[in-house]
Amino acid sequence: MPDLVIKGGRVVDETGTRDADVLVRDGLVVDVGTGLDGATVLDAAGCVVAPGLVDLHTHLREPGDEEAETIVTGARAGALGGFTALVAMPNTTPPLDDAAVVGSVLAVGRAAACEVVSSGCITKGRAGAELAPMGELYELGVRIFTDDGACLDDANVMRRAFDYARSLPGAVLAQHAEDTALAAGGSMHEGAWSSRLGIPGRAATAETVIVARDLQLAELTGGHVHFLHLSAAGSVELVRAAKARGVRVTAEATPHHFTLTDAECASFDPVFKVHPPLRTETDVAAIKAGLADGTIDAIATDHAPHVPEAKEEPFEHAPPGMLGLETALALTLTELVQPGVLPLGDALARLSWGPARIAGLDEHGGPVAPGRPANLCVVDPALAWEVDRARLASRSRNTPYHGRKLTGRARHTILRGEPVVIDGVAQR
Repeated sequence: MPDLVIKGGRVVDETGTRDADVLVRDGLVVDVGTGLDGATVLDAAGCVVAPGLVDLHTHLREPGDEEAETIVTGARAGALGGFTALVAMPNTTPPLDDAAVVGSVLAVGRAAACEVVSSGCITKGRAGAELAPMGELYELGVRIFTDDGACLDDANVMRRAFDYARSLPGAVLAQHAEDTALAAGGSMHEGAWSSRLGIPGRAATAETVIVARDLQLAELTGGHVHFLHLSAAGSVELVRAAKARGVRVTAEATPHHFTLTDAECASFDPVFKVHPPLRTETDVAAIKAGLADGTIDAIATDHAPHVPEAKEEPFEHAPPGMLGLETALALTLTELVQPGVLPLGDALARLSWGPARIAGLDEHGGPVAPGRPANLCVVDPALAWEVDRARLASRSRNTPYHGRKLTGRARHTILRGEPVVIDGVAQR
C-alpha cells in the first residue's frame, strides 16, 4: 500500500489540537507534522483530522433480518458517518449468544468498510433467565454483554451476571433500562403529549427504577455497568450521583434523545417511535447537561433499521427504532458544538475515544500519533447539507431527519490505513 498523507488539516485528539499533516504507511501513522508528502494525498484543508468514531450501539440485523440491513451495508453507512468501529447489538435471529454466530459476525465485520465487533447476550436467547456462555464469547473478543432490545428485569440474574463478569477483565454489562412491566403497552413517553394524542405512554419511571437498581448491583459487586441510550432526566441524576460515589458506571445518549422531543409524535409518524421514547424538553436539557459535564460518557447511534412496510404500520403497531449512523456526527456538531453545549474536543471524546475505551477497542480512538493504527476520520465542520433518506447507504429509510438541514460531515474515513471514504464517497 503506497504512503498516504492527510494534508492541511487540524488534528484533534485527546492530547489536544494542532495544525499538522498526517503520514500513513502500512496501516500505521508514521509521522504527524508539517510539509509531509505521500503517493496518495487526501486534502484536509479547513477540516478536522481525528481518531475514527466508535459506535457502541448499532443494530445490523444480520443474521436473520438482512432485508433491513446487513453487516456490509451498515458498515458502509458507518464509514460514511466517520465511524471506524461499530459494536453490533445481539437482538438478531439467532441472537448473539453462541460462539459460532458471534464468530460469523466477527469474520464478516473484519472485512467491512468499518470494523464490526460483536456484543454478546447476557442471557441465553435474551430470555432473561439463564446466563449465556459469557466466558466462551469473551475468548472470541466480546467485551460488551447485553440483552439489548429487552431489559434484563430479573435482579438476581443480573447480580449473577455481575459476579461472573468479575472473572473477565474489561467485561461490561450494558443494560437497556426499561422495566418491562412498567413500559408494557406504551408507544411513546407518558406525559402531556401522550394524553393529548391518545397514545399509550411509557413512563420515565420505567427507566429510572432499573438504573437505580443496577447502580446498586454494580456498587455491591464492583462490576462495570453501562447504560444504553439514557433518555430521562432522573436517570442522568442517578448516574451523576453514582459516579461521585465511585461506582463503576458509564452511560451513553443518542442524538435523537438530545435533538427530538415527544412533541414530534403529534404527526403520528412511526419514524418517531423509539424505545426508550423521545421525552420532554426537560429531559433533552438534562441529556445535554450530562454530556457536557461527563456524566454521560458516549454518544451512540442506536441505529435501528426497519423495512419500509414495517414503519408504515399504525404508530402503536410499528416497531421502534430509527437510523443514525450517517447523521450522528452532524447532529452532534449542529445541536451541541455550534450552540456551545460542548467544545469540539469534548464532542469527539464522546464519539471516539470515550466509547473506544468502554468497548476495549485499543486500535480505535487513540491519539493521532506515530505507531498508532491509522483508523481516522476527516471532518468538514462547516459543510452544510440536507438529509435525504433516498441517498443514505442503509438498506432502510427510517430516518426522522429527512429534509433537515445540518452542518458538518465526514469527508474522508481511513480504516487500517486504507481510505474507505474519499470526499464523501464510499470506496467499498
